[in-house]
Amino acid sequence: MSEYKERHENEIFTKVLKAGRRTYFFDVRETKAGDYYLTITESKKNFGENGEATFEKHKIYLYKEDFKSFQEMFNESTDFIINEKGEDVISEKHDKDFKSRTYTIDSDEEV
Repeated sequence: MSEYKERHENEIFTKVLKAGRRTYFFDVRETKAGDYYLTITESKKNFGENGEATFEKHKIYLYKEDFKSFQEMFNESTDFIINEKGEDVISEKHDKDFKSRTYTIDSDEEV
């Protein structure tokens, strides 16, 4: 079995958010026991001195028993940021016309 197929065979559902140099993957996966959990991966594209692209990845695993607390803390934290700083992005590097897009990947061919 290919390494790619082995890594992705337990994926049930995927959403992709492209945000500039970062891409966020929201993957619903299945445990060996048949239950579902969520992985959230941030992939950031970097360029080396030779110009070659590399990807720095960070992943968290989120299980059902933690969804409610995670969602509450996420909402509380994002509400705090918006209330304190508003919705406008404060960054010289950020393109204010940037529109984030979401994608659903339905098959291995789309990756």
